[in-house]
Amino acid sequence: MSGFAGFALRRTVGAVITLLAISVIVYVVFYVTPGNVAHITCGPRCSPEQVHQVARQLRLDDPLYVRYWHFLEGVFVGQDYSTGTSVGHCSAPCLGLSYQTDQQVTQIILTKLPVSLSLVLGAMVLWLLLGVGTGVLSAWRRGRFTERALTGLTLAGISTPVFVIGLMLMIVVCGQLELLPFPEYVPFTDDPEQWAWNLVLPWLTLALAEAAYFARLTRASMLETLAEDHVRTFRAYGVGERSIVGRHALRGALAPVIALNANDLGSSVGGAVLIETLFGLPGIGQELVHAVTVVDLPVVVGMVLVIGFFVVLANAVADVLYALADRRVVLT
Repeated sequence: MSGFAGFALRRTVGAVITLLAISVIVYVVFYVTPGNVAHITCGPRCSPEQVHQVARQLRLDDPLYVRYWHFLEGVFVGQDYSTGTSVGHCSAPCLGLSYQTDQQVTQIILTKLPVSLSLVLGAMVLWLLLGVGTGVLSAWRRGRFTERALTGLTLAGISTPVFVIGLMLMIVVCGQLELLPFPEYVPFTDDPEQWAWNLVLPWLTLALAEAAYFARLTRASMLETLAEDHVRTFRAYGVGERSIVGRHALRGALAPVIALNANDLGSSVGGAVLIETLFGLPGIGQELVHAVTVVDLPVVVGMVLVIGFFVVLANAVADVLYALADRRVVLT
């Protein structure tokens, strides 16, 4: 197969293999680590008999490869689970049951995922606008005061921890100026207007932290593109500088920006832990930290797989955007 259909098929197969490899690594890292998971799950006051019963109920006595096979079986065909008093069915894709709440991991993820996607997608729009715009302007005004001022702001953004940016925004915008309420997540389906207003500060915090990296990368890529032969040819023919920057140089400089955005978008789905904790957003990152703390291994494995899926998906979309931004790129 050739063209986009072949590319999509190869990417799909590669994504499945990558996610399987991630699941194996996570299983080895978390399920082979020292510590009695059954004792932690049961609690400090459980007797040895109760701990043994919990271990048998969670299938912790089975060999690791047997447990992993049951996990794959649940993902592809679903599985029946015993909660001690009854037997329930978990439909595919089933990522297991939480050790702490007996809730299906898939349901936990579906509850937390909209929060993280709301944060990341909104912030992505802002960091692209701020970062790419700052980088283009800095390269266009190279050697002038504008470039030096923007470079200083970029370095300040990179050097400032994200939680400091968030605290400063809350103190100034919410506390002193009282322009916005202190953020409290409201589902989009309940009130779209309040959903947006309560996410403005988290969006700005994450966007300002990420935009600095995009500004530096865009500036470097733009300077490299502006020095190429075809740009000098445009200038020799009298093409305006704005047209050169906006229509020709920017398009050629977008490839590394697309790559960075794909990585940041995928990893931020579960990696914006500080933002979610600072603003009280019940997202994937905060839930993942809690699951690691209480050794809720099915939740850890399920969420790591979801984060890996978004990273793989974002990079596949980035490859398509390469071809749209640069016609010399061929999908392989």
